[in-house]
Amino acid sequence: MKAIGIDIGTTTISGVIIDALSREVLLARTIENGSFIKTGHEWERIQNAGLIVEKAKGLLDELLAGCDDAASVGLTGQMHGILYVDEKGKCISPLYTWQDGRGNLPGPDGKSLVEEIYEKYQVKTASGYGLVTHLYHIRKYREDILRKKQQGGVSALVQECIAGEAVALCTIADYFGMTLTGRRKPLLHTSMADSLGFFDGEKGTFRKDMIPAEGRFAEILPEVTDRLAVLGEYRGIPVTAALGDSQASFLGSVGMEEGAFLVNMGTGGQISALSDSYCKAPGIEARPYLNGKYLLTGASLCGGRAYAILESFFRRYLSVACGERKEEQYGVMEKLAEKGFAGKNRMKVVTAFRGTRVNPGLRGSISGIDEDNFTPEAMVCGVLEGMAQELFELYGQIHAVTGLEVKRLVASGNGLRKNRILREIFSRMFEVELTLARYEEEAAYGAAVGSILP
Repeated sequence: MKAIGIDIGTTTISGVIIDALSREVLLARTIENGSFIKTGHEWERIQNAGLIVEKAKGLLDELLAGCDDAASVGLTGQMHGILYVDEKGKCISPLYTWQDGRGNLPGPDGKSLVEEIYEKYQVKTASGYGLVTHLYHIRKYREDILRKKQQGGVSALVQECIAGEAVALCTIADYFGMTLTGRRKPLLHTSMADSLGFFDGEKGTFRKDMIPAEGRFAEILPEVTDRLAVLGEYRGIPVTAALGDSQASFLGSVGMEEGAFLVNMGTGGQISALSDSYCKAPGIEARPYLNGKYLLTGASLCGGRAYAILESFFRRYLSVACGERKEEQYGVMEKLAEKGFAGKNRMKVVTAFRGTRVNPGLRGSISGIDEDNFTPEAMVCGVLEGMAQELFELYGQIHAVTGLEVKRLVASGNGLRKNRILREIFSRMFEVELTLARYEEEAAYGAAVGSILP
């Protein structure tokens, strides 16, 4: 018998087939997500949910075509973001992703919604968290109502989501599960529900005592389960509730091993460790895991995107200097990184280009520049070290509150798999050997494993 796992990421969608007994990966496939919607707002990060589901279903069907004895389908995907569904279980909005910045926009008093939530409800959230986005929409709808006479109508999208057709909200992976099984209402595993904000991860429920009494805020919250429950069937195969992508990656890379830290470098960056107890620190979340355990997780908002930003910088220079050249520069940057890593005179680069969870207003910086190290190779190496430094500082927060120390350091994500120098930097910084996770599609693999756990 076999199990299938599907991971709906921000930039890619991955699927694996594993042997249910040996848990060996038999087949793996990754395709581009490519569903971002261009808008007129620099802070807005939304994706076409219908297109994502179409691509994910196509990938699943492709895997099933070569697998006649699949026993289960497990799901995972990007956390925090939300979409809205109507009473028939159909999506009526785009996917507002975890990268969305509307929660950081200044309000009439100059404070962002994230800041207001913390001051008013003592709830720590971040822009991109689903219920921050949802509260923003409630406020936007209310403002549109007040301007209705002057501007001739309410925003059609916000009206549908907040005042009209929406009956529930969920993540993209949960919605994919609904479409596969024909469910009309979403059922979220605690790992996904926790990522939306206003959630008590220790009790496994939304914090109804602190939920804003505004609009339909609480009315369309989804049902929650602490088990990887079966949602229904697709082509006769049981489909389980979606596991959060960080939890799925940890399950696929580390499993239930204590003392092992997982570092992931994808679009964002994360560091996670298993804990028996629920505890938090600045920038650290205690996320529900499996078997009553928690993942202590710290996330950098930029992560591997910092390296992509630098690559874009080099490519932009080339396009002006040498004509409209659009070739990627990662190969050249790899050579520069080798040379920069061998040098001793470093510049310091802070890669918080989009702020941090604790301080969203923070921005990146470069310091320690002199006439000898102001070079492309030092810049490349500095950015890589800055990416690692963000996660190392988050590790320091975990260690400070738990005493946990790195016994084993495991790496996942293409940012680490494809960059030897970045792996060397992590090993040197953490003073422990770094090993790569066994399989590349860690989250999809973890989803498949989760679907066959007792």
